[in-house]
Amino acid sequence: MAITVPAKSSSNSTERERLEKRIAQLCRYIGKSPWVFHVNTGSCNGCDIEIIAALTPRYDAERFGVKLVGSPRHADILLVTGPVTNQSLERLKLVYEQTPEPKIVIAVGSCPTGGSVFYESPFTNAPLSNVIPVDVYVPGCPPRPEAILHGVVLALEKLVEKLKGGSEK
Repeated sequence: MAITVPAKSSSNSTERERLEKRIAQLCRYIGKSPWVFHVNTGSCNGCDIEIIAALTPRYDAERFGVKLVGSPRHADILLVTGPVTNQSLERLKLVYEQTPEPKIVIAVGSCPTGGSVFYESPFTNAPLSNVIPVDVYVPGCPPRPEAILHGVVLALEKLVEKLKGGSEK
């Protein structure tokens, strides 16, 4: 079952501090920094800009170890933006297969969540869950950096659940 982040996320500092503390706790539990690989599947780049904003000094997700990596083979989390165009479909599947287990997929924005203005277009394959399994949805066009960070918190919680499940077997 996928988790959806509320579209309107509070931008006050107490909410951000709460998210920061939760990310730090989850990273300590996992025992390593969560590395993220970003996949653009035909988006307008609005969501991509907000992802980068979440990494800038104002939100500074990198201080918790949440870091963009250059290869899906090093990633724990896939951030997917865009409506999954026919041109990017096979590349997305390949990136998903190259990401090691346990992996978490976050659909960022309205396009991978439900298709947005590209819904039922013959050139897109939205929603993303029709192509690969999605763990967390972050709706919005584009979603605010706070919502993306909230999605990362939910993704880390799902990663902890997967790690617990893997260690019990």
